[in-house]
Amino acid sequence: MRLQSAIFDMDGTLLDSMHIWTGLGPDMLRSMGIQPAPDLADRLMVMTLREGAQLCREEYGLSLSVDEIIRRIEDQVRDFYENRVQPKPGVQKFLSLLKMEGVWMYVATNTDRHLAEAALRHAGIDGYFRGLLTCAEVGAGKNSSPEIYERAMRRLRSTKKDTVIFEDAVHAVRTAKKAGFRVCGVYDPSAEADQAEIQALSDYYIRSFEEMFETRTLEQEKT
Repeated sequence: MRLQSAIFDMDGTLLDSMHIWTGLGPDMLRSMGIQPAPDLADRLMVMTLREGAQLCREEYGLSLSVDEIIRRIEDQVRDFYENRVQPKPGVQKFLSLLKMEGVWMYVATNTDRHLAEAALRHAGIDGYFRGLLTCAEVGAGKNSSPEIYERAMRRLRSTKKDTVIFEDAVHAVRTAKKAGFRVCGVYDPSAEADQAEIQALSDYYIRSFEEMFETRTLEQEKT
């Protein structure tokens, strides 16, 4: 894998954290005596926290404001990010290797900045990155726009041919590939049903970062 710069998604890619997000919206509604739609969790997964809060407020007629909904959800995840979240196996070793090789790295995440910074800090990997961007800051989610990748690439002073994007979510892989980026698909159990498509779309694919040191499967680009 030849690269000058790398852009990493956070939840499910760098961090073992997707499980904390999967049921947040539905669980909040149930705690209020409201039965969520079966597909709500999947719909919320591609949204920013504010977009998801707005959807829940409008579709379920909540009396809470969007900011109040966000605060409820943040209260559920803050402790996890600040005290318990861990990097996925092999992540720290891989980031250390890239840093030694002079690869510049950025984080592009759907999670709000203060939570993302706390998570990366607790996981002990915040020092590897030159910066962080959130979907809320760029004004577009990964399901609809590659802007977060484009902006991170510019900050890294790189080009698409020299940049690899690491992602675990199929909608993000689709967006990055359509924009002309090289993508490394990263397995996460939360996206089990999407693995065939992720693998087909991606230039590279790994089941774990430990695989990077155990095999040579990423040395050749797809033809």
